[in-house]
Amino acid sequence: MKNKIMLSVGENLTITKGYEQLRMMKQAEGLKPDTIRYYDDCFKYFKEYAGEQTLCEDLNQDMIINYIFFLRSEKKVNDVSINTYIRGIRTIINYFIEREYTYPFKIKGVKAVKSVKETYSDDELNRLLEKPNIKKVSFPDYRNWVIVCYLLGTGNRANTICNLKIENLDFSGHQIILKVVKNAKQYIIPMSPTLEKVLKEYLSYRKGAADDYLFCNQYGEQLTREGLKTCIQRYNKSRGVEKSSLHLFRHTFAKKWILNKGDIFRLQSILGHSSIDIVKEYVNMFGVDLQKDFSVFNPLDTMDCMKPPGTLIKM
Repeated sequence: MKNKIMLSVGENLTITKGYEQLRMMKQAEGLKPDTIRYYDDCFKYFKEYAGEQTLCEDLNQDMIINYIFFLRSEKKVNDVSINTYIRGIRTIINYFIEREYTYPFKIKGVKAVKSVKETYSDDELNRLLEKPNIKKVSFPDYRNWVIVCYLLGTGNRANTICNLKIENLDFSGHQIILKVVKNAKQYIIPMSPTLEKVLKEYLSYRKGAADDYLFCNQYGEQLTREGLKTCIQRYNKSRGVEKSSLHLFRHTFAKKWILNKGDIFRLQSILGHSSIDIVKEYVNMFGVDLQKDFSVFNPLDTMDCMKPPGTLIKM
């Protein structure tokens, strides 16, 4: 085992103090507030289990195993969420290891079976996409309809939508420039003809300067994530749709893309996923839906020599 060189600042360092160091470092590096909150949530549960005065040097693999049992039995966390918490704790403890506050050890998650992601049905989408009478509805109601169109037309995350500015819409190039994204690497996605028509009409009502936020509240200010969430909840309910999750639109976009025979490499690019493995999960999750028209596209079923003859074979 590697000898641990205890730095003076690391002597008798508690996990609470160690995490405070990591948190300040991550903030200095410009890590997004959402990611900081994710680490906060991960550490909160671990601190509750281990105790805030636990020393970094006392951490070990057995403790992580017991922590997983704690999440499962005490907190009733499912295996998929357990892995989410473990990924955060792995980052925190790896920081302790790099600083030589504790001995190196591996942190493994659990094998989890991912359930099929919920999506909006065609009936629900038809209700949500029915265009309101612009002359009779308020601006927020009309804006919410436009947001639903945008969600289904791009698969963008909520934070990206809230930070989208009018200048990010390139109508001449038929594309949208996404600058505030999860992995902090801005990229460009196509703007479909239908969405382009919707957004052009919306801007004729919304007005605003190039550097104004595309989706604003009724006072022209930036629509917050919480505000966006509340708006869509109310909008969906008013259309008789009980589902209200913003992320369901992203899942629905992926599902529709796959069912419409879109390739997963372009889907990966549009959704902004760094790994193709994440996109492959959509294919696996929507397997039942992919059975539709399976024989129409299946190579074996489309071969002329395999098609049924006009007369039955007599034995």
